[in-house]
Amino acid sequence: MLQNDSLTGSSVLSKESITKDYRLACESRQVSLLGRKDTMGGRSKFGIFGDGKEVAQIALSRAFKLGDFRSGYYRDQTIEAAVGNITWQQFFAQMYAHADLEHEPSTGGRSMNGHFSTRWLDENGQWLDQTKLYNSVCDISSTAGQIPRAVGLAYASKLFRENPDLHHLTNFTRQGNEIVFATIGDASTSQGMFLEAMNAAGVLQIPLLTSVWDDGYGISVPVEYQTTKSSISKALAGLQRNEEELGLEIFTVKGWDYPAIIETYQRAAKLCREEHVPVLIHVTELTQPQGHSTSGSHERYKSKQRLKWENDRDCNLRFRNWILQNGYATDEELEQIEVEAKETAHNARNLAWQAYRKELDKEYLETIQLLQDAMRSSSHSNELSNIILELSKTYLPVRRDMVSSVRKALRLLGREDNPMKDALKASLQSSLKDNALRFSTHLYSESAESPLNVAEVKPVFTEDSPTVDGREIIRSYFNALFERDPRVVTLGEDVGFIGDVNQGLAGLQEKFGELRITDTGIRETTIVGQGIGMSMRGLRPIVEIQYFDYIYYALATLTDDLATLHYRTAGGQKAPLIIRTRGHRLEGIWHSGSPMGTMLSSLRGIHVIVPRNFVQAAGFYNTLMKGDDPALIVEPLNSYRQKEILPNNIGEICVPLGEPEIIREGNDITIVTYGSMCRIVMEAAAQLQKSGIEAEVIDVQTLLPFDINSRIAESVKKTNRVIFADEDLPGSASAYMMQQVVEKQNVYRWLDSAPITVSAKDHRPPYGSDGDYFSKPNADDIFEAAYRIMREANPEHYPELF
Repeated sequence: MLQNDSLTGSSVLSKESITKDYRLACESRQVSLLGRKDTMGGRSKFGIFGDGKEVAQIALSRAFKLGDFRSGYYRDQTIEAAVGNITWQQFFAQMYAHADLEHEPSTGGRSMNGHFSTRWLDENGQWLDQTKLYNSVCDISSTAGQIPRAVGLAYASKLFRENPDLHHLTNFTRQGNEIVFATIGDASTSQGMFLEAMNAAGVLQIPLLTSVWDDGYGISVPVEYQTTKSSISKALAGLQRNEEELGLEIFTVKGWDYPAIIETYQRAAKLCREEHVPVLIHVTELTQPQGHSTSGSHERYKSKQRLKWENDRDCNLRFRNWILQNGYATDEELEQIEVEAKETAHNARNLAWQAYRKELDKEYLETIQLLQDAMRSSSHSNELSNIILELSKTYLPVRRDMVSSVRKALRLLGREDNPMKDALKASLQSSLKDNALRFSTHLYSESAESPLNVAEVKPVFTEDSPTVDGREIIRSYFNALFERDPRVVTLGEDVGFIGDVNQGLAGLQEKFGELRITDTGIRETTIVGQGIGMSMRGLRPIVEIQYFDYIYYALATLTDDLATLHYRTAGGQKAPLIIRTRGHRLEGIWHSGSPMGTMLSSLRGIHVIVPRNFVQAAGFYNTLMKGDDPALIVEPLNSYRQKEILPNNIGEICVPLGEPEIIREGNDITIVTYGSMCRIVMEAAAQLQKSGIEAEVIDVQTLLPFDINSRIAESVKKTNRVIFADEDLPGSASAYMMQQVVEKQNVYRWLDSAPITVSAKDHRPPYGSDGDYFSKPNADDIFEAAYRIMREANPEHYPELF
């Protein structure tokens, strides 16, 4: 027997616990082997597995407690099974894309296999008690993409521990005594996201325990091409803490050494949990018995010597030999465990497959019957027979095949008086509706707390209401917000000591403290990651990207993680983060602040808010704070020093999302715009009036959502002409607005002139006032565009200008 049967104060090496661990390792390996067979046999589209990492993940799971979090890697199946987050049947259900939460609770069939999540929300979208869950944030496929949010998840524990005003949030924390277990493959540590996060963790001193599963390869690329010194622990040695300096604690352990790796995780978790010291565990000499994934064989790029080396270091085989050498079980006992593990995996796979095919086979038979009935009474019987034959020959038909067959049949039937046509139509409509629920729901919150449900509260002005700079408006709002809600925190570059670069938070750090208004380094990706993680844990962070153009540094995290979270978990997880930035009208290639088209294409799932002034901005912040969706607010950069009237109820006003505002009425032409362009368009409208043209100016206010009540269409019905004015690049946000209005609202029916867009030049604007004037739309451009439209309709009344 080993001398350290009791490790770090826990009885973790009893015969019962060891054989239980071995059983799980064997089951997980068998699941991986069967999963690959199912993909190669056509049952699933793709497979990626955690084989070769079973023992290390078992060791991690032993340190995982209720209330902890995993922000992990798509190979973490053994962890998830060990803590009870998945059954093997659910694992296979995800492989088959079973779009039913009863069978595949992680993502409802929306994510490929290995993407695990704990459902934090009940059926009404309300938070469950996270302290009673082994919390697993839904995985993403983008390598290292899971790491930025891990910083925020761990930072939340620091806030929960150190801020007494948060101690009442007992459904989200055990007084800050949680660990966030981040996991990542060794090749992905080359990503900037990982390196930025490790630096941030060392600065912040948070309970983040990062495990690097090192199997020596990134698909086909060996570690010597990936990492300095071929070792991430050596490469990060400068971050190692010492007696004088804070930093990370770094451990290195072989992934097949069962007692050593359990001891390592117990020690590391104790340090991380109790002292909030960030830890990196570099787990070396791991293997991939089946290669990277089902996309190919690793024998293509690994030498025979390397393959033999991996076989010799297979963690399950080494674990088995260690058990025998130390007398914890006999060979016969282990063989029995292995037989039972294989049987368990086969049974789980069969049950998952039967459950998946049950509904599909029923729908398949019903579709065949409908088509056959239609064929019998149709003049197109031969063509319908071919459709039936094609469907019947389809290997493992899915809903796509059935719906497509019905659509083809209905095209054939056309105007034919066929008694089955209505039945086919009803079947098609029912299927389209059901599949919309399966695959197109939960992009945004569908709970009672959706910001779309927040009632409007108008600003109240009196004779005593002062006229102040816009920066004072937003500062007054934030002061009221921070006084009202202790969950609110803000962080970003320069937000604290100087009160942000435009003074919107001036003096508030001194009033509310550094824990709530916090300066960060220049690290946009992990600023956003901090916000995502905190918002996942019941806090209400507002994170700042100093200038809008810098959002590209964080775009991958925003689009891959935050924007898809609610959707990819089918409503099981949410992160109501607000990203605050400023831009939309300033000179300079890197400060022009208008990449709206990029946001609209990338951030579906996040509301995009574009207020024209700071009273409107305050109203939108309030609306979002009452809701549970993430949002991006682009404050108008050139309005911080423009005068506005401060409402008496600045802390209460709410501006509804998706409702444009008519800021100037007119009967001749509608000009649709937003943000800082409102001032430019209003200037042009005043000039148009002098030429006898009354322009109606509409501020859309929010781009996502966009005009949910079709107010713009009502304006165009009156004016019969429309311009979409925007300072983004041609074909970007202006084209999006045109599509939303002309196509979605069908305003072409009321147009007497072609709709046009007025946008910026194809390049970014050069620095200076001239650069701005000749690169972005100005009042003269807007005037002339409107005038040309009016001249086309009435050339005698509107003579040629030049």
